[in-house]
Amino acid sequence: MHRPAKSIFIALGLLLALGQAQAERPNIIYILADDLGWGDLGCYGQKTLRTPNLDRMAKEGMRFTRHYSGSTVCAPSRCVLMTGLHTGHARIRGNGPGQLQPGDLTFAKVLQKNGYQTGCFGKWGIGNPPPLDDPQRHGFDEFYGYINMYHAHNFYPEFLVHNGRKVKLRNVLYDDWRAKRIGPQYEGAGVAKVAVDYAPKMIADRLMDYIRNAGADKSKPFFAYYALNIPHANNEAGGEKRIRFDGMRVPDWGSHANLDIPDQEKGFARMIDYIDQDVG
Repeated sequence: MHRPAKSIFIALGLLLALGQAQAERPNIIYILADDLGWGDLGCYGQKTLRTPNLDRMAKEGMRFTRHYSGSTVCAPSRCVLMTGLHTGHARIRGNGPGQLQPGDLTFAKVLQKNGYQTGCFGKWGIGNPPPLDDPQRHGFDEFYGYINMYHAHNFYPEFLVHNGRKVKLRNVLYDDWRAKRIGPQYEGAGVAKVAVDYAPKMIADRLMDYIRNAGADKSKPFFAYYALNIPHANNEAGGEKRIRFDGMRVPDWGSHANLDIPDQEKGFARMIDYIDQDVG
């Protein structure tokens, strides 16, 4: 039997069940980075990488020290976050096959039922493989990004998904990567030989459009779930000899270009820059 864990829903209950007037309900933006270590940010002691916007947010707000992910890998962690279930009670307990079911309660559904506009931008990655409209089935009015977690490893994919439909990008994968893909769970995974559209930037832009548009509707508060796919490496690109970065592919290295460190570390550092800049 699936019983919603108390952690998420107590917080939502305090927010939504107190009989507050609609205007008093706050807009909510939840940011989830992918494979970001707590020590990678300045507010948690990082000395080399600079994250001024995130550091300011921590200083002016709250710095969590016991806010743990629900599992060690992608799909079950996101399932735990979305449902509030302990991993032992969740439908998805690993990165293998499995999906949320129509009757499953998610915090997005709770917010939606209480008058919130809901949007998810970035990496869905709950189950393997989930249907293209999975976010809409589970409480989100708007979605733009990656549905499949393996697809989300590729920063220059051939397509992204918008509200259940594929949107073609200008990137082109190597032909042999298409041949390597076995099964629908790997659709879109691989390495681009033509890299034009950097998906994390496109997703960040869509998020900002959503915040502006949803914020303009004063009759309803909004919830935006920003589920980045950086700084997670493109696991499929490890050892790929035709490109550099070894899985940490970015448009440029920025201020890290001249550092005497491996290319993949420059890419990782640049991704941290992007996260901080987008938040700022």
